[in-house]
Amino acid sequence: MMKKVMRHTNFIRNLSVILALTFLLPSLSGCGKEKEVSEQLIKVYYVNSSETGIISKDYELVTPINDTDSAIVELIEVLGQMPDRMQYEAPISGDIHLIGYTLNDKLLTMNFSPNYSNLGRTIEILDRAAIVRTFTQLDDIDYVSFQIEGTPITDHYGNVIGNMSADTFIYNAGNEINTYEKVELKLYFASDDGKKLIPVYRSVVYNSNISMEKLAVEQIISGPNTDIAYPTLNKETKIRSTNTKDGVCYIDFDSAFLNQTGSVSAETAIYSIVNTLTELPNINKVVFSVNGESAFTFMDYLISGSYERNLDLVE
Repeated sequence: MMKKVMRHTNFIRNLSVILALTFLLPSLSGCGKEKEVSEQLIKVYYVNSSETGIISKDYELVTPINDTDSAIVELIEVLGQMPDRMQYEAPISGDIHLIGYTLNDKLLTMNFSPNYSNLGRTIEILDRAAIVRTFTQLDDIDYVSFQIEGTPITDHYGNVIGNMSADTFIYNAGNEINTYEKVELKLYFASDDGKKLIPVYRSVVYNSNISMEKLAVEQIISGPNTDIAYPTLNKETKIRSTNTKDGVCYIDFDSAFLNQTGSVSAETAIYSIVNTLTELPNINKVVFSVNGESAFTFMDYLISGSYERNLDLVE
């Protein structure tokens, strides 16, 4: 039986914390798995006492590091232990209960009690960063997802946050990082007859903890905000998850994606996403799924496999 871990959250949070998260990560040279001198030595991440960032502490596992299930149980207990002098805050402690976890195909899913939703925005992001960066050091864990009583957690816009890797949380070692940054995206929307694509450039101020892939698709869902182009997707569409590996972006939508309105063709809608995502330097192909199903019918169009950029549709 997994030991329940709890947390008390009665800290004062203010706007400056939300706008500037300082990720104090000493001795890190990259965003992937850290290499340590001892095979049993990893870094355990905590929230700093001022709740403005996360810090790491060296920790030597008691259980063999290749015994993943035992290592997970041990780390859950460690992440729930508050220090005597309050130098930092344990990310799984207080009145937040961890109900349980599952590990499948290198995805660790952590299921929390309803009290998790009471966390403030800043501390919730920091907790996730600390937990994800701790567990993804184990060879059998590439991604971590969070649930509340079996339901995937969402951001404050209602979008499912999905699977997170160590790279999900952007940081500069020892430097302050602004949570909000500005980027210019090249988005593709529909022509007036719904059969062609029209590029639209948009400057977006975004939370740096969201992936560029998810940001770009969210902008397509929100619509063109111009009278020279038209929406390609149902505005009720929710992104369940986005993952990019080896130049391929895997994006999973909820069933609202299938409910199309207007005269936009299926091909135009699909390639509005593909062409937009392949504008990002790290993406060459896109693979779609709906509620986890990778083969489905979208209007009269059978969707399966990967899709590459199609400039023939651009007007």
